[in-house]
Amino acid sequence: MNPNIFRKYDIRGVYPETINETVAYTIGRSYGSYLQEKLQQTTCIVSHDNRLSSPALAAYLTKGITDSGLNVYNYGLTTTPMHYYARYIHNMYGIMITASHNPKDDNGFKFSFDSLSNARGEMIEDFKKYTLAGKFLSGNGTVSSGNITDKYVEFLKYGVEFGRRKRKVVIDLGNGTTSIVARKIFEHINVDFEILFEESDGRFPNHHPDPSVEANLEALKKEVLKTKADCGIAFDGDGDRLGIVDETGKMVPTDHFMILIIRNIINNVKNKTFLYDVKCSKALEDEIKRLGGTPICYCSGASYTQAKVKEDNLPFGGEYSGHFFFRDKIADVGSGIYAGLRLLEILSKTTEPLSKLLSNIPVYYSTPEIKFPANDETKFKVIDEIKEFCETQKWSLNTIDGIRANFSTGWALVRASNTGPNLTMRCEATTPEGLKNLQTIFTNIINTFNK
Repeated sequence: MNPNIFRKYDIRGVYPETINETVAYTIGRSYGSYLQEKLQQTTCIVSHDNRLSSPALAAYLTKGITDSGLNVYNYGLTTTPMHYYARYIHNMYGIMITASHNPKDDNGFKFSFDSLSNARGEMIEDFKKYTLAGKFLSGNGTVSSGNITDKYVEFLKYGVEFGRRKRKVVIDLGNGTTSIVARKIFEHINVDFEILFEESDGRFPNHHPDPSVEANLEALKKEVLKTKADCGIAFDGDGDRLGIVDETGKMVPTDHFMILIIRNIINNVKNKTFLYDVKCSKALEDEIKRLGGTPICYCSGASYTQAKVKEDNLPFGGEYSGHFFFRDKIADVGSGIYAGLRLLEILSKTTEPLSKLLSNIPVYYSTPEIKFPANDETKFKVIDEIKEFCETQKWSLNTIDGIRANFSTGWALVRASNTGPNLTMRCEATTPEGLKNLQTIFTNIINTFNK
């Protein structure tokens, strides 16, 4: 087993080279044994997305779990948020087979050891050591099958309260797993909708399943303009990320959507503390403070964000990649669809177009997230070397996740991706010239150390 498949938030690799049926069986034996030995569990939940390799991996994973003596509730094909909802109503831990927004040949396992979120950081390191030691339990666990779809649809439906204004939305499912449930949800709410790429197809033939990348939203932009829709929304391969296009065909930055949500809820919640990750714009921090709230800048990663939002009982938190966690109305299940419903709920109570609602946000100039290929074995060492260099320059640094160098006119972030063999960079400045300078400086720094 390649140890590099154990990442900071999950287990992930390329099928069948590093993630395959043998690996799935071993992970199952380990997970089942771990839950029994360390957490005194008797049953867990298993679900999978619509990637072509997922059904076979699910079968071998389940066999490994039951061969350890642990019982399985098998919910089959679900989105990741549906899996979270199953865990919530059963009060159980579980494994979701998915590679989220990664390319079609990738796959992996999101798994939990507590009720806050998926395993993360030291939890995964401990499970990695346990798995590689190979001292598993043996037994004859049972398998029960279920379907969560109808309960999940009802759950989301009662988490929103629409106004009188019926809006039109174009929904890009990207042939991902949301195809199994999206139509059932949107048929129950007060919107006109049109769906793109609704066929479930784990090859993702129309575009890459990551709505945080603007190039993947081109078809959605065109359809929004063609149909004169009020907005467009898109989801990733397993349904836990949201991307947004306004009525002018412009991609809405994730952190601007977060500002819209916080403006909408801040007067209705007791705890006015809101969480965002290190990739987000300073405009978000500025706006939270202006509204009388308290901002928390945290490390990237849905597992960390979700756990912190729950642990501190925050009403809302999110991250630049398009994960959002709401706790002001219903139990959080990290759903991209639910985040989209909250956007439509806001639009249903105003006559203003989405672009107008976002027009008075403080202006900063920023790059998208820029990726630099970097070997999984060396990328964290490169980050350490860049950190040492930045410290010699006596720059103000935030090191909660990579290096975010803060200046009076902007900031630059460099971090190691936890989902792929990349270093990522994002810069922001108060002027276009300042942005260009920061981008040039930090591109050169990365290229110097990333050899």
